[in-house]
Amino acid sequence: MGQGRRLTEAIQMTVASTDVKATTTRGVGTMSRRRSVAWLGFTPFAAYVLIFLAVPALIAVASGFFTSDGRFTFANLTAFADPTIQSAFVASFAVSLVSAAVGAVAGAIICYALLGVRPDGFLRTAIDSASSVLAQFGGVMLAFAFIATIGIQGLLTQWLKQTFGFDINANGPVLYQVPGLLFPYVYFQIPLMVLTFMPALAGLKPQWGEATAILGGSRLTYWRRVGFPILAPAFWGCFILLFANAFSSYATAAALIDQGGIVPLTIRQQLTSETVVGVSNVAGVLALGMLVVMVVVMLAYSALQRRTSRWQR
Repeated sequence: MGQGRRLTEAIQMTVASTDVKATTTRGVGTMSRRRSVAWLGFTPFAAYVLIFLAVPALIAVASGFFTSDGRFTFANLTAFADPTIQSAFVASFAVSLVSAAVGAVAGAIICYALLGVRPDGFLRTAIDSASSVLAQFGGVMLAFAFIATIGIQGLLTQWLKQTFGFDINANGPVLYQVPGLLFPYVYFQIPLMVLTFMPALAGLKPQWGEATAILGGSRLTYWRRVGFPILAPAFWGCFILLFANAFSSYATAAALIDQGGIVPLTIRQQLTSETVVGVSNVAGVLALGMLVVMVVVMLAYSALQRRTSRWQR
């Protein structure tokens, strides 16, 4: 009797083990099929990135390491010693940093003000929608809008001149100079900051403020000890994103400035007429410089985003 019971238990354990293995095998197989389908759906986007982004970027950067007759060389890198190239990078850094700083501060203030309205209310929805549109507004249309506003015969220019006797273009058309790019750049930097920073600001939990108040802390203490330290990685991550956005912008600047002045416009100038004597494929060298800057910026942005995600989970 005891042997029959033990045999029955052994058979039941064997059957159960077989069922578990079968279930596990089916689960692994289903998971593998789902992953295959997911990768299959990702294929069109991967092909797009490879054909239209990765390959052209690789060709552009690689061209900087070849002479005009196709020989490999590092001599083209001496173009970075040219004063014109150096001034273009300095101007790009200056415009990008200033526009990113103004856009980050102004956008953060707008985000803080939006905390007082309903997330699903009309005002919040309208600002989110407007930010989504204005962050992508650029090129010739944006350039024309600013020419019509603060150009030589612009509406705001004429009003300031007739009302206060102040001419913003007294030292030359401000929009057609590198510092004048700050106006259109800040225009699309602020809404981009609203879009990227608002989720982080909205992620602050009310319990943290309540805990600070229970422990005797003031509103200022909460922001100084809790709010600002938590939001700092997200804020600087958004600042880096704004810097990268301005550093790589081309269409608006090209519509306003004919000659070089910033790196993207200098690349265009080098493609149409070589100006660095004795150096070939300067455009490829400049593309390499921009790629290095963008890689460093994006790595820093990714590191800050990972740190931000720790408390957003």
